[in-house]
Amino acid sequence: MTAVRTSETHQTSHSAWEVFIVFLRLGLTSFGGPVAHLGYFREAFVTRRQWLSDRAYSDIVALCQFLPGPASSQVGMVVGLSRAGYPGALAAWTGFTLPSAIALILFALGLSHYGSLVPASALHGLKVAAVAVVAQAVWGMARSLCPDAPRITLMTLSAVAVTLVPSPWCQVGAMVIAGLIGARSFRTADTAPHEPLPIPVGHRAALAFLLAFGALLVGLPIAASAIPNHALALADAFYRAGALVFGGGHVVLPLLQAAVVPTGWVGNDTFLAGYGAAQAVPGPLFTFAAFLGAAGGPTPHGWLGGALCLLAIFAPSFLLVFGALPFWERLRRHTGTRAALAGINAAVVGLLLAALYQPVWTSAIHVPADFALALLALAALTVWRVPPWAVVAGCALAGWGVHAAGLA
Repeated sequence: MTAVRTSETHQTSHSAWEVFIVFLRLGLTSFGGPVAHLGYFREAFVTRRQWLSDRAYSDIVALCQFLPGPASSQVGMVVGLSRAGYPGALAAWTGFTLPSAIALILFALGLSHYGSLVPASALHGLKVAAVAVVAQAVWGMARSLCPDAPRITLMTLSAVAVTLVPSPWCQVGAMVIAGLIGARSFRTADTAPHEPLPIPVGHRAALAFLLAFGALLVGLPIAASAIPNHALALADAFYRAGALVFGGGHVVLPLLQAAVVPTGWVGNDTFLAGYGAAQAVPGPLFTFAAFLGAAGGPTPHGWLGGALCLLAIFAPSFLLVFGALPFWERLRRHTGTRAALAGINAAVVGLLLAALYQPVWTSAIHVPADFALALLALAALTVWRVPPWAVVAGCALAGWGVHAAGLA
């Protein structure tokens, strides 16, 4: 019996290390956002290594698009979990997240210590790049998630509501109302069966994970209100952002902006410069949280603040993925759940559309040269298929050039 346990432990350790190496490579090379990440994952795990069948991979993607949080990171967690258990899930997340998190923390430290050496015009170019990236995300998501007049209407009304009442509670309310409308209006008959996934999570453990998710979502705001501690306030704000955002990385922008800018933790210019820089690195956009935690504000900041915010924003994803997996077949067959999700997704596009205006557009587009640069960046992303990191670097250089030429 001891020999068997030792062998199993060795195999799990070996598999987790294998998972880490594969995801580290992906974390260093996966540019292009969550949709591109899912393409990279399919090539790596279905086509090349055959860890999963195409149907099993599609089931995983469907689950992670249903859950709030960063879909591509959650898909990676499930792949790692199915390959090597809980250590595999942690290895997958660490490998995929570490490169961009380290790069963004270094960028934040560079801004805080040597910000005066970086031309303000170059930082402004990063904010212009953010306009193009968010505009691309709005257009792409609207085409896929708002294909008809009812969902376009939900998108528009959500954008109007959040623009006029810029509050995180308004954002959550818009998604809840859209989900209720969707459950009544967008029912489908899609009940295709899917293959069982090799997931080592029992129903009792799953319930424990879901209870922990809910307890933290309710308990952290209460604790942050009762105890004046900046670390606790950071954990509350970033956990809530990770728990309440449907649609992936770009959609977290308004929640994070509402959490860190009005409170004075991070200035708006620094926020948008960091968001622009986040487009230049591979891996998940949620690592923007590491930049915000490191960028400034009261202690903790720097490496400790970046690590705290990174763990807080991804913690809901772990708890929800582990908690939902055993129940996914039942949820996936429920037409009401899928219909509600269709409405929620339409509202998500509306939230992103509102974020495109405030704070992205209003903080970046001031003169005709800014608008021209944003148009060129958008064309580079959508028509000429230039890599996002090259577009961001080009905008920073162009921002400096435009200022030097006296056009801004």
